[in-house]
Amino acid sequence: MLGDPIEHSLSPVLHRAGYRAVGLDWSYDAHRVTSGGLPDFLAERDEALRGLSLTMPLKREALGLVDRVSSTARAAGAVNTVLFEPDGSISGDNTDLPGAVAAIRERWSGPLRSATILGGGATATSVGLALCDMGVTEIRVLVRTPERATETVESLQAHPSAPHVQVGLLGEPEGEVGDIVVSTIPADAQTSALVEAVASAPCLFDVIYDPWPTPLASAASGTVVSGLDLLVHQAALQFTLFTGLGAPLEQMRAAGEQALAERHRPGATA
Repeated sequence: MLGDPIEHSLSPVLHRAGYRAVGLDWSYDAHRVTSGGLPDFLAERDEALRGLSLTMPLKREALGLVDRVSSTARAAGAVNTVLFEPDGSISGDNTDLPGAVAAIRERWSGPLRSATILGGGATATSVGLALCDMGVTEIRVLVRTPERATETVESLQAHPSAPHVQVGLLGEPEGEVGDIVVSTIPADAQTSALVEAVASAPCLFDVIYDPWPTPLASAASGTVVSGLDLLVHQAALQFTLFTGLGAPLEQMRAAGEQALAERHRPGATA
């Protein structure tokens, strides 16, 4: 796994648990790679590598560094999964989008027609496209600076369903929140005014898993989908891409839950 920061990622825990569950003697490690460092890593990579998981800030950088890009990754404008093919080529895919669909549908079976997304980065794009796939046609994207959401808005508007997308200010939420609120912003950016404005949403999907619960999750009156739900489902999809095997979802989830519990037990070190 590559990205920056990387130290607190649960991905190694999930993937290693998956490998153990199916009897694979594989390893999965985290390496800090800063913005602009992905080309060098790819050029100097260990030939034994089967693939890579990418987190920020590398998801968008990877688009121009792989030989083939899946339609999902192209639509999302981000690659979170890199596969080293037997013929020596490199493929890029995105499991955040289908992982978001799976995470939401595991917890929420209600209608999805309208949504509010907090934040406008790569994760907001992936989850927004997942919502479009699930039938959402009205999307409001709330950000601190509207100009920074341009790429996300363009990607959402390019979806075949042609959703209606509006941009608003994160600090001044107004109007109905819709059927689901998706938060891609840090816990410390979840102000009391924002929490109050979206607390009544029928479904809240907060992509954070640590710290948990976030202010938004604590105040939510409806169904809550967590960042751990997303992480587990997208990791399960990566597991299958890497290994060709069905993922042991519950073993991976249990490993993640245990790691989080241990991380926050009294006396634990960071």
